[in-house]
Amino acid sequence: MRAIRVLMAEDEVLAAEVLEEALSAAGFAILAAVDGQAALDLADHHGFDVLLTDLRMPRMDGGELIRLLRLRRPNLPVVVMTGYDPEEARLLEGPGPLRLLSKPLRIDQVVAALVDVVSH
Repeated sequence: MRAIRVLMAEDEVLAAEVLEEALSAAGFAILAAVDGQAALDLADHHGFDVLLTDLRMPRMDGGELIRLLRLRRPNLPVVVMTGYDPEEARLLEGPGPLRLLSKPLRIDQVVAALVDVVSH
């Protein structure tokens, strides 16, 4: 069985490293980006199954990233991680599955959310 390919946008370096290591150990294939713009650039050149994104980032925030990627793939599964009010992300809901996770995160929550949105 092929690993689930995750495009991850997280601007906090330590958080991104921990997530990448833990999710890789859990069997996911990770494409890591430092912000929304870098993630959009990666999406232009790599295939992926699900977007895992922070909400607030420099250059391009998670909301704009989701909007632009869903113009290409309306049903793109998305998991949003935020340390801010998760209600902000409710405005992002569309035809594709969306899960909201509040920081601080537990890896088991992230794994479950990724599997859940991809399986819908």
